[in-house]
Amino acid sequence: MTTTVTPGTWKLDPTHTEIGFQVRHIMSKVRGKFDTFDGTLVTAPDITASRVEVSVDLSSINTGTADRDAHLRSADFFEVESYPSMTFVSTDVRQKDDEEFVVTGDLSIKGVTKPLELKVEFLGEGGDPWGGTRVGVEAKGEISRKEFGIDFNIPLEGDKVMIGDKIILQIVAEAVLQPAE
Repeated sequence: MTTTVTPGTWKLDPTHTEIGFQVRHIMSKVRGKFDTFDGTLVTAPDITASRVEVSVDLSSINTGTADRDAHLRSADFFEVESYPSMTFVSTDVRQKDDEEFVVTGDLSIKGVTKPLELKVEFLGEGGDPWGGTRVGVEAKGEISRKEFGIDFNIPLEGDKVMIGDKIILQIVAEAVLQPAE
């Protein structure tokens, strides 16, 4: 049960990476993504000693609806004027099998830091047409938005609310190996 990845520093490729989410809204689900982010993976010879750091520009939220996005940037939700970014810093990597990992880390939103566990599927490593080396992963996790002080809601009939608390995070990432320094 050994996954091998070239040791080194990898930068997320923003044109081939999506950091998305979904949340319950009345009787459906709203999906969105963040258009601006920066991330680094540092892989070690022992893959479980690797680490990841990602910073997301919260003002880059994109749900496909300008009015909703503006509301999500406001003090009711992300309060981007005071808290412009969310960050994730890994604290542990466990390998389940050749392609599945669990990456645990600290997620910080609006000045609150909570642990986040991501189920990660390793999609592989290989060369690209430009002479570089790339690695791909897909990750999924779940948070409670209320735990981060994002608790705006509108009550509905029958003890229901307009917006669910559970946020599903979905990341599909491609990273490029950086030249050794």
